[in-house]
Amino acid sequence: MARIMAVDDSPSMRKMVSVTLMSKGHQVISAEDGEDAYQLAQQENNVDLVITDLYMPKLDGIGLVEKLRGLDSYRYLPILFLTTESSPDMKQRGKKAGATGWIVKPFEPKQLLASLDKVL
Repeated sequence: MARIMAVDDSPSMRKMVSVTLMSKGHQVISAEDGEDAYQLAQQENNVDLVITDLYMPKLDGIGLVEKLRGLDSYRYLPILFLTTESSPDMKQRGKKAGATGWIVKPFEPKQLLASLDKVL
């Protein structure tokens, strides 16, 4: 099973993602914004996947992806956006920053788990 970092400024969304992932035996590390996630990433070298929101205080998802790609242990790690944003322009910005995939909220747990299976 995978170690997954879930990043979202909404406590209820972090909980929903965590419960979904843990139901399949994954270990979840939660972060409340991009800055918190980046601090954790510098300490956690054995993460298998990052799932992040786009719009967050302090450091948004695009900024987080760009910073994570600068860390050796996160350079090639799958990073998925889980966000309400669905515009092609933002998806392109996310891809350019280094994101692996994009899931639009609200999400179905099966959809999230299927996306994980594709990238892990």
